[in-house]
Amino acid sequence: MTTVHEAGDHQGTPATVAPEVSVWEDDPGAPPSSRTPVLRARPALRTGPLAVDVRGSVPADAEGSVRYWTAAEALGRTAALYAPLFPADGFPGGAAWNPAVGDVLTADLDAGEDLNAYYDRQGLVFFRQHVAGVTVWSGESPDIVSHETGHAVLDALCPWMWDAASAEIAAFHESFGDMTAVLAGLRLASLREQVIGETGGELSRSSRLSRLAEQLGWAVRQLAPTSADPDCLRNASNELFYRDPVSLPPSAPASQLSSEPHSFSRVFTGAFLRALAGMVHTLADGRAVDDETLRMAGEDAAMLLVMAVTDTAAVPAYYTQVAAHLIEADQEKFAGRYTGALQAAFIRHGILSPASAETVAEDTGNEKSERQLTPGIPRQRGANTSAVAVPGRQYGLPDDLTVRAPVAAARFSVAPAAPSRGELAPVPGEDVAAAFVEDLFRQGRVAVPPQYRRGFGAPTGVEGTLRTHEVADNGAGLVLVRRVFD
Repeated sequence: MTTVHEAGDHQGTPATVAPEVSVWEDDPGAPPSSRTPVLRARPALRTGPLAVDVRGSVPADAEGSVRYWTAAEALGRTAALYAPLFPADGFPGGAAWNPAVGDVLTADLDAGEDLNAYYDRQGLVFFRQHVAGVTVWSGESPDIVSHETGHAVLDALCPWMWDAASAEIAAFHESFGDMTAVLAGLRLASLREQVIGETGGELSRSSRLSRLAEQLGWAVRQLAPTSADPDCLRNASNELFYRDPVSLPPSAPASQLSSEPHSFSRVFTGAFLRALAGMVHTLADGRAVDDETLRMAGEDAAMLLVMAVTDTAAVPAYYTQVAAHLIEADQEKFAGRYTGALQAAFIRHGILSPASAETVAEDTGNEKSERQLTPGIPRQRGANTSAVAVPGRQYGLPDDLTVRAPVAAARFSVAPAAPSRGELAPVPGEDVAAAFVEDLFRQGRVAVPPQYRRGFGAPTGVEGTLRTHEVADNGAGLVLVRRVFD
């Protein structure tokens, strides 16, 4: 397949030291694919802030070596994207993973057979599966590796989101992973060049950058034809319009929107890509879009994203508040340079109503001035969730189930758009939490130990379904605990 540029164990002395390794650029591609690995600088493992590692030694065979170094390079590139952006007041010692992870985020590239990958607060876990004559390795796609690393980054920045009982907050976690794959892709000069050629500089168009996890999407379609987009797993270039997830079905074909977090994530990801395209045009200022413009827009977007998520509280209409905080961050960091692009994108996807988008920039500008006039006041960080009880008997549980509901007060008086006209009123946080729990049980996503099942037993789902949550006893009663983000 390719030349092996490195062998041996990175923790020992390599057999041959080389400054470059062969890796996949963004994804191996859907079969039959003509893509070939490219040369990238050998990544440094277990060093610096947000240190990363790959479990085991570098395989001796060419395909295994490419897979190993592809994951290592994507891990390092994604960590390098975010490490300088962690807020100093929240991380005085510098960027760091969630304490449950430890100092080093380690990836296991061969955890068994499945078409999946996940982050579990211990590390990143990837799988393989033989489909239609092709062995698909989820850890062989930089898109997927960056996505899962994005989960770990967001869990470090906003650990309260881990147990938030909200379809919208869970969906934002998935969107953050997909946005991370896009932003990490923009750090590659070779990919930026391809994207300009493919889109003519219009980043909102479908391209290799927006088509995430093409090979895994192909494999999923072989087994469940309607479960992935036609040309990838999820395409950031889309026209999906906001709906309150409480009003959506718990599952649907990829051509439709559901409250399932991966499905609903596409609304925010689509808006973000459109905003990023607008930022590119703002920087180009009427000139042809070039490599440097794409690079700068990607860096600026990553900075705004981190600023926004660390300030947004646990509220029911979470997408809308993040959008408002992005505009605030732009006012603070870039004096409103990108506000028009952000407003247009979030209006287009219904995350902000036209009336909200019109007023939020003025409101954030006033708040910015007030904060700057009050020295010594730290930035307001997003508030935590609150414990609420959900009736457990309807799920075969002996007692009520305590979950973490998004009931914080919204900072901005903004709202998402209604499908026809006007604005949507947010559903109370307690109802958001109850709907989220019901969706999890409908999808068979909750592991229920036998001792917590009543006579007929709690729904356990289809065999092979990944249980993202579990019921546990914290000493005061039953609680819902997240296991993984997949």
